[in-house]
Amino acid sequence: MAAKKLVAYFSASGVTASAAKKLAQAVNADLYEIRPKVPYTSADLDWTNKKSRSSIEMNDPSSRPALADTDADIAGYDTIFLGFPIWWGLAPTIIQTFLERYDFSGKKIVLFAISGGSGFGRTADVLKTSVSSETEIVVGKLLNGRASVESLKQWAETI
Repeated sequence: MAAKKLVAYFSASGVTASAAKKLAQAVNADLYEIRPKVPYTSADLDWTNKKSRSSIEMNDPSSRPALADTDADIAGYDTIFLGFPIWWGLAPTIIQTFLERYDFSGKKIVLFAISGGSGFGRTADVLKTSVSSETEIVVGKLLNGRASVESLKQWAETI
């Protein structure tokens, strides 16, 4: 039986959503949007303002923004492609909220991200603290630019 795949993503501005939809098409996966209970405004995302919501969250390692829903059928999947923008060199803290909400034991999580300048940095190490030791986290790919469905399919086959 073929492994069931899910593309789960958080997108504050729509850029990661676009990449996630293309990836889901490329790997024949279901799609799940990780949505915050309180949506982010453009003021919340102002990384130059130390008092903006995103700055406050990223400066607090214990920050766990609430999710809009907690009904993802994680148990039904073997491989989860997990996408997000890179904020301050890491995944936004809502990704840890998502990982801590579900049991990913025995699953493979492949990270993909959108970044304006930095790579994954310590992202995988930080996220590993939010899942069981029986979860495999793989640093995948930065999907900046306009990757084609075909190039995403070829990349996913190497994982």
